[in-house]
Amino acid sequence: MYHPNSMQWRRPTLRVKVGHERSAFTLIEVLLVLAILVVVAGFVTFNVIGVADEANKKAAKVQLQNLSSFVNTYRLTVGSFPSSLDALYTQPSDLADPTKWTQLSSKPIPPDPWGHPYEFKIDGSKFEIRCVGPDGQSNTPDDIVN
Repeated sequence: MYHPNSMQWRRPTLRVKVGHERSAFTLIEVLLVLAILVVVAGFVTFNVIGVADEANKKAAKVQLQNLSSFVNTYRLTVGSFPSSLDALYTQPSDLADPTKWTQLSSKPIPPDPWGHPYEFKIDGSKFEIRCVGPDGQSNTPDDIVN
């Protein structure tokens, strides 16, 4: 090969790369990283769902305690149990002495943490307030009772 600066013919030289430079990830590396991310995301999701469920159960227990306290206060004030939980914030029309009624809650009773209404039952001299839990079905193992 002729080299213009030297005015002579030179033999072409071979250039060999000593180190292999990489410019991208291999498919195996990408799949491995994705698999690790899926495992970590599954672990985090599983733990977060468990924490949220426990928080909802504790919130329902606190709401049941508050509602039970309101019902007992209503009974002591009026002399009988309310016919429904609505009587805690709206004066019932069937009271024997309406002057004894006092509003115990300024807002309607909120639903339980899963969005279901609380169940209220009177049995003689006792009452029961039930949170039906995440499944929304009464008398199942996930129910929370005062």
